[in-house]
Amino acid sequence: MERIKLSTPRVQNRQRALRILVISIIGMFVIASVPTTPSQEALSKQGSTGSEVRQIQTKLKNWGYYKGSVDGVFGSQTRAAVVWFQRKNGLKVDGVAGPQTLAAMGIFTKSSSPSSAGGQSNLNLLARIISAEARGEPYSGQVAVGAVVLNRVEHPSFPDTIAGVIYQKGAFTALTDGQFNQPVQESAYRAARDALNGWDPVGGAIYYYNPRTATNQWIRKRPVVTTIGKHTFCM
Repeated sequence: MERIKLSTPRVQNRQRALRILVISIIGMFVIASVPTTPSQEALSKQGSTGSEVRQIQTKLKNWGYYKGSVDGVFGSQTRAAVVWFQRKNGLKVDGVAGPQTLAAMGIFTKSSSPSSAGGQSNLNLLARIISAEARGEPYSGQVAVGAVVLNRVEHPSFPDTIAGVIYQKGAFTALTDGQFNQPVQESAYRAARDALNGWDPVGGAIYYYNPRTATNQWIRKRPVVTTIGKHTFCM
């Protein structure tokens, strides 16, 4: 009769340890064999190619920073345009389209999608332009400036993101006179939230100006919707 060998607890422990070791080794080989994907924090810089570069070129071209072809190749012209954009908008000037520069352009990576970091980024940007353009205005006038930005996002004649509207070349004097980089008033954050939640005190207006200081005759001929504080809002 065949003799049956009984496993002792020590043998069972050794067998269990051996199985765990084998499984771990197999797991390491499986992980090593899976192709790696680019980091979500990957940067677009000189030499990069692809759809993100095309997005960067398209936005910079629309805003007047880039004169080259939208070919998806991050060359010297694209880098120069990124540097110009960064310098004009108070960003780190390195010619690399990292997360902060991309967010300022309204381009979001997987780790900073509009549903996550982008929502806060939009709020911060809107609050900053409200504070810069409507500092000292009544609260409804602050909300009104935010509403104009959002009305432009929905209008076919303007960029379709908050960042795109705010950073559009020549759109807001606050970006060139230094006001945009001043500390943001607390009321501006509340006004930005109210505007984002749908409060539009200006009935869809897409422009505004101060009649006392405006020198552009074109804007003075636009159909006026309302006046709040020192600003006249128009279509």
